[in-house]
Amino acid sequence: MRSINLDMDALRSFVTGMDAGSFAQAADRLGRSTSAVSAQLKKLEDQAGTVLLRRAGRGLVLTEAGEALLSYARRLLSLNDEAVSALRSAQLEGWVRLGLQEDFGETILPQVLGRFARAHPKVRIEGRIARNSELKAKIATGQLDLALAWDDGLEKAERIAALRLCWLAGAGEAAPLREAGEPVPLVALEAPCLLRQIACDHLDKQGLAWRIAFVSPSLGGLWAATAAGLGIALRTAVGRPATVTVLDPAPHGLPALPSLGLVLHRAEGSANPLTDHLAAIIRQAVQEALQPG
Repeated sequence: MRSINLDMDALRSFVTGMDAGSFAQAADRLGRSTSAVSAQLKKLEDQAGTVLLRRAGRGLVLTEAGEALLSYARRLLSLNDEAVSALRSAQLEGWVRLGLQEDFGETILPQVLGRFARAHPKVRIEGRIARNSELKAKIATGQLDLALAWDDGLEKAERIAALRLCWLAGAGEAAPLREAGEPVPLVALEAPCLLRQIACDHLDKQGLAWRIAFVSPSLGGLWAATAAGLGIALRTAVGRPATVTVLDPAPHGLPALPSLGLVLHRAEGSANPLTDHLAAIIRQAVQEALQPG
């Protein structure tokens, strides 16, 4: 069977279109016309020998083959970009400073550090795991170059994902630990905490009484208290330990929850090849972490 080399530009248009939500937006991001992007997608389907997208209403959705290719395309582009960056920037030296929410310390940070170190072996990276308020403060004062944080809507930043919020309880518990009519026991991080505030606001809107059953300065403490059955927590499922399970809100009388944006903050004047590449690696790692399975 003759080997087929998939077109990298076409793969990039394909991935950018899916990430942007439309291929018209992808064309803007890539500096191409919409017709040029459409031609690339047609070329990609010809190379793949199958249909990758189908119409659904006014938009396009992935076929089963398209879903499979999207996963491979992300990996191919990531490796391509890493190789190009390594060749072009092998002699770059210096350091960059990155901050992340604690939720992503185990799921995303190892991938980010590994890829960046391979591409820039002479560059030092300083990492900080912290809460939203601290990350934004250090970005504002120039103590961090990049920060991956929750979108509180107060500052303008690059939105790179949206994560579904969920109620969480100990994996061994069949229901939240409260008797009928008793306040909902909450396990939360110390204030100020955006997710703590969202939990309280949604319970208030549904007319449910609540009490803070356990407060922790760290995510590890929050997971431990939740797993022990001291109460329920509001978080995303990213980084959730096996001892904690996601609750279906309706059977437990809990309010449905929205998604929460994940944004990438940049310090003013921090744009350079190093921070640009680190930002690209972060975007890729986030997308991979959010893929099903």
